[in-house]
Amino acid sequence: MLRLLLLFSLPLYILDQWSKLYIVKHYELNAHESTIIDGFFWIHHTANTGVAFGMGNGEWWSNWVFGAISLTAAVAITIMWKKGVFPGAMSRTAAGLLYAGIAGNFTDRMLHGYVVDFLKFDLRFMIWPSFNVADACVVSAAILLGTSSFFEKPPESVKA
Repeated sequence: MLRLLLLFSLPLYILDQWSKLYIVKHYELNAHESTIIDGFFWIHHTANTGVAFGMGNGEWWSNWVFGAISLTAAVAITIMWKKGVFPGAMSRTAAGLLYAGIAGNFTDRMLHGYVVDFLKFDLRFMIWPSFNVADACVVSAAILLGTSSFFEKPPESVKA
């Protein structure tokens, strides 16, 4: 069963790391951006040592703290997966997305000393903070987990 988690997570992790490798090799850090859709979508290379919306970015402790949180979350997901806490396809998909996102950003922290962000959108009412494939996996997982809580029944052994 754990193999299913890895089979789903691994391709997303590879996509995340491949896209970041491309950005690191072809875009100088904070130097320039490429317009993909004029006035809406750009690609650039920026460093984020923090978490969502840059919280903790640039702090000396951020990679250590957020790296430890990532490892703890990955272990917790693995344990919960083995215990059958994710009862349906929606929650199992969310767990796989979380795993891929956690692994992708943790790898960045270890390899680069920061998370490589490169997707930038102007939503007209705000310029969305730069993000990456791993971040998109984590956000999608949160949405799926929330949704699954309405539609999937927890396993008998987990019910309060």
